[in-house]
Amino acid sequence: MNEQVVDGQTIVSAGGIFELGFFSPNGSQGRYVGIWYKGLPTEKVAWVANRERPLIGSNGVLMIESDGNLVLVDHDKNSMPVVWSTQLSLTSNNTIIKAVLTDEGNLVLRENKLNESVVLWESFNHPSDALLPRMKIGLNTRTGEQIIVTSWKDDTNPSLGSFTIALLDPQELVQVIVLNGSLKHFRSGQWNRGSFIGVPSMTKDYSNGFQLLTDNKGETVYFSYGILNYSSPILIYLDSSGAIIQMDWDAENNKWLKMQVVPKGQCDLYNTCGPFGSCKNNDSPICKCFKGYEPKSMSEWNKGNWISGCVRRAKFQCEETSPNSDDDERKRDVFLPVSGMKLPDFSHYLLTWDKMECQDSCLKNCSCLAYAYVDGIGCMIWGKDLIDLQEFSHGGEKLYIRLAHSQLDKGRQMGARIAIIVSATVGLILIGCTLYILKIRKTGIGSLIPSCRGRIASKHTSAANLLHKSFTQGSSSELPVFSFKCIETATKNFCPRNKLGEGGFGPVYKGVLPNGQEVAIKRLSRSSGQGIEEFKNEVTLISRLQHRNLVKLMGFCIHGEEKLLIYEYMSNRSLDVFIFGSRSDDKAALSWNQRYSIIEGIARGLLYLHRDSRLKVIHRDLKASNILLDEDMNPKISDFGMARIFGGKQTIANTNRIAGTYGYMSPEYAIQGMFSEKSDVFSFGVILLEIISSKRNNSFSHSKDSLNLLEHAWQLWNEGKILDLPDPRVAGSLETTQVVRCIVVGLLCVQEHANDRPNTATIVSTLCNDTILPSPKRPAYSKDGSADDSNFSPCSRNSFSISNVEGR
Repeated sequence: MNEQVVDGQTIVSAGGIFELGFFSPNGSQGRYVGIWYKGLPTEKVAWVANRERPLIGSNGVLMIESDGNLVLVDHDKNSMPVVWSTQLSLTSNNTIIKAVLTDEGNLVLRENKLNESVVLWESFNHPSDALLPRMKIGLNTRTGEQIIVTSWKDDTNPSLGSFTIALLDPQELVQVIVLNGSLKHFRSGQWNRGSFIGVPSMTKDYSNGFQLLTDNKGETVYFSYGILNYSSPILIYLDSSGAIIQMDWDAENNKWLKMQVVPKGQCDLYNTCGPFGSCKNNDSPICKCFKGYEPKSMSEWNKGNWISGCVRRAKFQCEETSPNSDDDERKRDVFLPVSGMKLPDFSHYLLTWDKMECQDSCLKNCSCLAYAYVDGIGCMIWGKDLIDLQEFSHGGEKLYIRLAHSQLDKGRQMGARIAIIVSATVGLILIGCTLYILKIRKTGIGSLIPSCRGRIASKHTSAANLLHKSFTQGSSSELPVFSFKCIETATKNFCPRNKLGEGGFGPVYKGVLPNGQEVAIKRLSRSSGQGIEEFKNEVTLISRLQHRNLVKLMGFCIHGEEKLLIYEYMSNRSLDVFIFGSRSDDKAALSWNQRYSIIEGIARGLLYLHRDSRLKVIHRDLKASNILLDEDMNPKISDFGMARIFGGKQTIANTNRIAGTYGYMSPEYAIQGMFSEKSDVFSFGVILLEIISSKRNNSFSHSKDSLNLLEHAWQLWNEGKILDLPDPRVAGSLETTQVVRCIVVGLLCVQEHANDRPNTATIVSTLCNDTILPSPKRPAYSKDGSADDSNFSPCSRNSFSISNVEGR
């Protein structure tokens, strides 16, 4: 309460990453309180408190007032000395209020009352012009309250500028927009659960850390980003001209570098070419009308004024006043496919995962002007003018624009002629290539480098016939089929020296393809408990999932009774080898940072399966041996043979066949066969505690009082000895607060009742943010003890409080 920061003093976060203090921006006379990366120049600060009221002179003081508010006062002024305040209405007595600067750059005001820490206010909920990793922009869908970013007036004046970044339309398809006052200045395009499709430079995976989340109540939708290396400073800010700029710190040259800027061309600005007008930066002129459309005002268009856009030349079939029923089929409207597009604004989501159904739905609706089918989103349709269209040189999506049949007649005739010519030419080339290949095979040259292109060879066995029928007549996989000869060559005829290990599926071999690429090949054992259904499930399912924390399936092979899966090769094999196996010696023991990175990566992969992929997937066999590690120790979830897809709003399912691994299965699944997102959460909790302790849950025995690892962790937490749980070999690298937070998350994940466990989105948010966690209860599979759970409080019995990290 009596602590204060005067001009000339600073507060530094616990890890020495961020600093809070007084500064003058770029040589201006005003004094402001701000947060910046410690040791870096304050030309770019992450947050400013008193944006609208600069101090004149150096008599400012930041302090906690007697009413509990964090305030900035000017001691030069006798009247109205308060320059800035958190403006909270606090009525609590006998409480301790502290202000803490976290290592994420978040200034947090906390109230400690009755052994409970409550966040009263945080700067992350009141951004200025910048977004730090894990900072949020968002919208409360119930109240309409927004968390926005607002630009500075100019480089020397942090007061509110004209431009803001906000989240748009969370009820439909989320987009980020930059507003100039109340007018749209830039639009990111729709979120496809990996990137914004209007920003081609964004990669569609979580390596860039962009994510869309909701709070526990499901009311607030917010967008944030994370980074893999927090030791390398990064800042995304909105400048005074309305540009979103990503800055990375160049330590070698000691300066900030601009890594990405949007908008950066005239076509990036909102609706440059008007309705139905498409913009391309490298073209001259930059605007054009689509086929079947023409400029609304040719005179304005020729002068370079494109804002009035384009209009359609012909009516749709459904708009004609007296259609000829005998001619309806011939006059049916058609769709013009246009690739590489930033999709229009004002899209509507249609609940279907079938592309043809998406097209048919648009065609049957006379007001539907266009549709698109995008991975990660599904079906989108447009019933208004097509606004803010842009054609990219690379990236973008395919848009299908509705046209009257008459507008494509000539094009189709010409296309048919071209198709005949092309088909004939291609046919001749294929015949020539076939004869050449046959000649090579006859001379024996081709046998030196066997082709990996194969087919499903049934050899009249019942199992292979069933798979052949499934893959050729059902919903076939898009994965390539490898020839068995190629697999034999790659593994040197399944040489025992190439064997990497063996699981429930069968042995796994390392192979090298003719192009030198290393692969891992799983060979279904005849004695395996898994069979045709599991093989088919993995091939058809994992081929439709793409994420940096999921292992990539490259193809498969079916040859008689042989069934093989070809994966990308993971040079560090599986997680259990490191934490349980021969590699877990002192030299090879994983550091805490490596363990935390693996925990976070598994959580993000699981979040993708449960929430962010176009299919909701329940893994059902999540365990340490099914987490593979690449050469950079990035975790990848593997083995989807037991996985199941949930449709629509389905949240739970039941099975008579309980498949999985004891020690990782939730009680409701192991006993009743009921599985859901929360059953995978239970398995994740077990893995998390195993990673921290380097102990197996299903073979752990500490004493007569501990039946398993979960019970042991609970007892340590209950006795205030939770830091006895981590592997002692990493004691020197532990970040205490982070470790305790992870253990609490693990205990919450392994609760007896599914409703007491967090969902995956909450897990990722909790691991990535300094939020207050609920108290865990006694975990599943633990015997009754003398502790009174109803009165248990982790703050009263545990000397470690996960919410008391303070700056120094």
